Amino acid sequence: MKRLKHSQKIDSLFIYFLVFCYLEIVFKINAHSIFSWNLVNNLLYIIALSLACKFLTSLFSSKINKILMFIFIGIISLFFAIQILVHNIFNFYFDFSLLRTIDQVLTFSGETIKLIIHNFIYLLIVFLPMVIVAFINKKISTNSIKFTKNLLLIPLTLAVYGLFLLSLNINKDDYYSAYNLFYNTHNVELSLKRLGVAHTMFIDLVRYFIGFDTNIDPTASNINNGLNNDNSDKNYKYNNLDIQFDDLIAKSSGTIKMMHEYFKNDPGTLQNEYTGFFKNKNLILFMAESFNEIAVDKKLTPTLYKLVNSGFVFSNFYTPTISSTIGGEFQELTGLVASSSFLSPWRNGKNAFPFGIANMFKNGGYNTFAYHNHIYTFQDRNLYLSALGFNNYLGCGNGLEKRINCDSWPESDVELINSTFDDYINSDKPFFTYYVTVSGHGGYSWSGNEISQKNKELVDNLNYSENAKAYIASQIELDRALESLLKKLEKSGKLDDTVIALVGDHYPYLLSEDDINSITKNTKDFVVEINHSNFILWNNKMDKVKVEKVGSQIDVLPTIYNVFGLEYDSRLIIGKDILSTTPGLAIFGNNSWVSDYGTYYSSTSKFVPKENTKIPKDYVSNMNNIVNNKINMSRLIMTENYYKYIG
Repeated sequence: MKRLKHSQKIDSLFIYFLVFCYLEIVFKINAHSIFSWNLVNNLLYIIALSLACKFLTSLFSSKINKILMFIFIGIISLFFAIQILVHNIFNFYFDFSLLRTIDQVLTFSGETIKLIIHNFIYLLIVFLPMVIVAFINKKISTNSIKFTKNLLLIPLTLAVYGLFLLSLNINKDDYYSAYNLFYNTHNVELSLKRLGVAHTMFIDLVRYFIGFDTNIDPTASNINNGLNNDNSDKNYKYNNLDIQFDDLIAKSSGTIKMMHEYFKNDPGTLQNEYTGFFKNKNLILFMAESFNEIAVDKKLTPTLYKLVNSGFVFSNFYTPTISSTIGGEFQELTGLVASSSFLSPWRNGKNAFPFGIANMFKNGGYNTFAYHNHIYTFQDRNLYLSALGFNNYLGCGNGLEKRINCDSWPESDVELINSTFDDYINSDKPFFTYYVTVSGHGGYSWSGNEISQKNKELVDNLNYSENAKAYIASQIELDRALESLLKKLEKSGKLDDTVIALVGDHYPYLLSEDDINSITKNTKDFVVEINHSNFILWNNKMDKVKVEKVGSQIDVLPTIYNVFGLEYDSRLIIGKDILSTTPGLAIFGNNSWVSDYGTYYSSTSKFVPKENTKIPKDYVSNMNNIVNNKINMSRLIMTENYYKYIG
């Protein structure tokens, strides 16, 4: 009878396999990627992982083995829960480098907790296997196995893992195949969908501690890639400095030498009819919290509407959401593609930035100012702004609290403008002022968001969801701040001599897909088009200039340098002047991209060409190579402190 009962018990190996398969399926469904699952290598890895867990939970007594089983299942379930929650809340996936931005989560812990509660159903789904295992735990066999017999699990595990490695060769030539993601490319989002959550988390953890080098082709720096880059005026010079790359290459080795070769092979961007267009004018540049094109309305936000639809009008501009606010600000201020993997050298403020925006304008004879109406040390903004050349940055905690109400949440953009305008308006030189706003910050509700509540009556009659109305109410504050700024500039006689530039840090990811579509009235894909937005570059005296070329946050810096006639080297900034003849490109966090020729979705390896566009031969594969190089060169510029070798 005892033997019969023992034979009816479920082997823990079978439990591991079922639980891990269940979790992967749940993740795939949540990520809408059930059909992109690499079934063979995913299953082989799950089997290998199950065998490894079986080995470890057969070494001790049945009681200890069972405790270990719960711990293993619990930890792996937690990984799945984190990925699902982070994606559902922020629309990107967790990687261990994001631990460096944990202060952002802690600062807004109240909103984070609300969002977790809102997604509580997913926690129940993910941890359901643990509940079931606990319920049937007496029917699960976790008996100790003789050591010699248990050792057989080791070669069996290795053999299955070997088969897994062989299975990676299936479709290995695809640019973002499982093979390339395992050996050559680090992209957590794509790895999650191709290699599975458990394996990706393990790989990411290893790379977090020991680093990861990717192959870069130094000759693939030219985005033109054989495309026509004709210019009607052949006399235009390149926006490049006299850098002796040959000498630098001769004196260097390893990664730095490769980087010198890469930038030497990049021709840079040509000057154009707008080079020096705003020379010696004042500049007020905004990074606007959660600003997106959906906030632009002729009646509700008339100043934003005016600025977006006059001056330079960029109709194909994107603000890729990478690592939240700090990623957006990094892209705007450096012209480099952001990644959580190199936030540390950005945040510590120790890197050299000879082309840092405040340094550049000071060298051009400007006085510079910077303001933020929230905690001035948040995510070490005080350190990296100092590295860029801002030496009089003011925020809540180092003086601005004496001028505005820093105890409200979020703080008012109107108060920010009104309390700081007098600092620079009577400057003895042209001035450059940088504002980081906060009024547009989520969560978007009528409780806990004082700015949304302040402007609630203005949006009550809108046929939007309540959260969407609260978002528009928050952006009305930004609009009123800009209105106040323009009036003050006009009253002081400085409006005609001042340029307004504004870009968002990311789309309002604390709104759901339904919330956003209640405003847009059309369906946006949540990979690329959700990031479609506006870049304001405006002066009161200029005629309207339509720009259809694709651009993104990383193009803001070189575009500003060009129109202000500042001397810089366009080869050393990954973004490119949008007004130049260089073809447009926007790069997203999962390595998808948009060019003037079409849109590439990396998760499905699908390229959607624009209508009536002839695509050059090998265009997609060549562009994938260029995009990958731009991402990795951005990383190396930060991790290797590359600019110190140039400046």
